[in-house]
Amino acid sequence: MNTITMLRTGALALSLLSCSVMAAVSPQEAAQLGTTLTPLGGQKEGNADGSIPAWTGGLKPNAAPVDANGFLGNPFASETPLFVITAKNVAQYKDKLSPGQQAMFQRYPDTYKIPVYKTQRTAAAPQEIYEIAKKSAVTTQLVNDGNGLSNFSTNRYYPFPIPKSGVEVVWNHETRYRGTNYTQTVAQATPQVNGDYNIVLMDQDLAFPQQMPDVDPEKSANQLMFMKQTVTAPSRLAGNVLLAYETIDQVKAPRDVWAYNAGQRRVRRAPQVAYDGPGTAADGLRTADNADMYNGSPDRYDWKLIGKKEMYIPYNNYKLWSPQVKYADILKPGHIDQNLARYELHRVWEVEGTLKPGQRHIYAKRHMYFDEDTWTLVEVDHYDGRGQLWRVGEGYQVQDYQRGISLYAGQALYDLVAGRYVIQGMTNESKFATRYDQKSTMNDFTPGALRNAGIR
Repeated sequence: MNTITMLRTGALALSLLSCSVMAAVSPQEAAQLGTTLTPLGGQKEGNADGSIPAWTGGLKPNAAPVDANGFLGNPFASETPLFVITAKNVAQYKDKLSPGQQAMFQRYPDTYKIPVYKTQRTAAAPQEIYEIAKKSAVTTQLVNDGNGLSNFSTNRYYPFPIPKSGVEVVWNHETRYRGTNYTQTVAQATPQVNGDYNIVLMDQDLAFPQQMPDVDPEKSANQLMFMKQTVTAPSRLAGNVLLAYETIDQVKAPRDVWAYNAGQRRVRRAPQVAYDGPGTAADGLRTADNADMYNGSPDRYDWKLIGKKEMYIPYNNYKLWSPQVKYADILKPGHIDQNLARYELHRVWEVEGTLKPGQRHIYAKRHMYFDEDTWTLVEVDHYDGRGQLWRVGEGYQVQDYQRGISLYAGQALYDLVAGRYVIQGMTNESKFATRYDQKSTMNDFTPGALRNAGIR
């Protein structure tokens, strides 16, 4: 009897272990990266009718001219749409649109449109990032029910280029390559129903522990990045600063956040900057985890990997990103000026996040679509507790071909009920484009530095 009990106990322990640590892919599977698959895990071949071409390496660093302030030119400036989807013809394209996109046509039948251009598979990253992704594929594992990663601290990017579950796809988005340490000035707006808006300007600094000389690799094993955000306009908000230490396993060690209030001249902890806490200066139109389309711990949702599909998604939005375009050109009632947006047919990973029993969040379900070539999250449908579609997120993807980074020309979140939206991350009227290769140290990301940054 004792022997049987011990065997059963051992089997149970092994079962529990297999649930808490999920195996990486085999070396044989990883060998597909760079051969039948792109180095980051997309399908190399095009689709059957050729409307999605084969991937041939992406854009080269000299794809278009760069201006004196670092803004990249548009490699596809001469192209015109193949066709335009409107409320009148949307029915014939609905199989390649998200429910949220279709709802936008119903909400704004006279103004919303989707201009569809020739598909350009522009994704490219530095060779060292490709090599890291291949190493990650065979070493990184999910731990703590998918809320954390093991064997990841030396790699840091794309833990699951050949994903087997929905949460692995989410992790690829959260850990995607964002370039070197950088500083930028971004704009956010929350237009009223009639289109009136005020611009909120923020200076943002991001740094990564693997690129900071004074950060101990062992002590930073659970650290993903450091972020400092300083509001510079309007005057009523200027001087407010947010500092965040983004961790990988946020159940094991929640992100550390501090806020400096310029009016009070005090630095305080800000644990509300997570999950469905209010987004900075967003007029209640987005949550903290709506930034970057989705960020933070995945622990409150069950993530179902539905599979791949072909879909019209915002892609190569160089026109929308251009410094020749002003914020007044972009911001219109109900939604941005869709004439500035560019959509292409791409394959996406489809993932559905459903709120776990006993957990709290204003979004009961998130239906997500990730670009297969870059792992960038480009479309998200958000549902409320009644199961009603509430907010539609669109990330206007663009490729920094000089540095091999997939990023956003802007991220919009459309509230179908309020008839309003928030758009963040615009850089069109910034004095300089994002400046990389910053010599960041931990002294730049301390609560003391937070107070100094907020002095106005």
